[in-house]
Formats: sequence, C-alpha cells, structure tokens
Amino acid sequence: MKPSFDILIVGIGGQGTVLASNVLGEACIIENRTVRSAETHGMAQRGGSVESHIRIDGELGSLIVPGTADLLIAFDLLEALRYRHYLPAGGKLVVNRHLVVPTSVYQQNLDVPDEESILAALADLDVACIDAAGLAAEAGSVLAQNIVMLGAASRHIPLRPETLEEAVRRCVPKKTVEVNTAAFRLGREAGARGTP
Repeated sequence: MKPSFDILIVGIGGQGTVLASNVLGEACIIENRTVRSAETHGMAQRGGSVESHIRIDGELGSLIVPGTADLLIAFDLLEALRYRHYLPAGGKLVVNRHLVVPTSVYQQNLDVPDEESILAALADLDVACIDAAGLAAEAGSVLAQNIVMLGAASRHIPLRPETLEEAVRRCVPKKTVEVNTAAFRLGREAGARGTP
C-alpha cells in the first residue's frame, strides 16, 4: 500500500483548479499532515487544460504517476476523459456535468462529443457526475462550482469535512465565505447521492 493519498484536480483555465488545490493544502496544514502539490497553468488564461496534483501524506515528489491516482476531480467532462489514464480501472472519479467543446473541434469539423458518449468511455470507473453549476447557483454564485466539486469529492478524501470547510473559509475571499461554505455543503450532500 502506498503511503500517500493522491488526488488529481483537472479543469480549464478560469474554473478554479488552483484554488481547489490550495484548499486541500490548507486542510492538510490544519491537520498537521504532510502535503506535496504541483500545478500546470501554462495556457490557463486561454481556456487551456489545467491540472493540480495533490499528494496527502506524500513524502517524495509532487507529481502523480499515471495509473496510480486515488481520486480524480474533473471540472469538465472532456478533462475527465483527457486525464482518465491517471486512475486505475475502477478508480474514483468525481466529475462536473459540464462540457466545454474546444474550438479545434469546430475548426477541424470534428464530431462534437456529448455527455452520454463521454460517460460511456468512462464506464470502467466509479463515477459520480455532479451538476456543479446548479448547486453553485443555489449557494449564491455560479463561480463557486470548484468548491461544490470539492464538497462532492470530500467523502473520498482522507481529511475531516470540518477541516475542509475551515480551509475553504481561509482560502476564499472574505466576502464570499458564506456562499462558498454553502457550496461546499451542497456539494457534499450531492456527493453522498452520487448525482445532483
């Protein structure tokens, strides 16, 4: 058994993957746990793919080896498909029921993927598909989708939910604390059901 619990958070620039990884890091600090993390945000401002590696109790290195992640949190359906290889068969995926079709699909006159075909391609995984936009709007702001997703995934993360919620309070702007804590709780409830 490996010593660390490895989480990969993936999304598109502007969806809040880095903030989500910061919340996890802060929660580890609160619980006095070792954490290693790394992010890529090269094309983030242009809607490019962004990935954050978080290794709870990790001692060596910050990057997760493909096929060994314990949990994949995807803020977009296509990003779940793109990074699926980081999970072993049967691995846990918490994915936002959201799809941003890349411009290249239209430029190259390719078939536009749909939710059903993407989820079929992920059928060998343990998938929870969450309507993060709807839950974030219910919490008070569609901008809180990343925190909804953390809440939905929180049941699979080896950190106490109250610690994660405190980390949310510490990491988000002060004026958004109420909305984001509500988003976390709504996400946690949806994660328990597996769907919104």
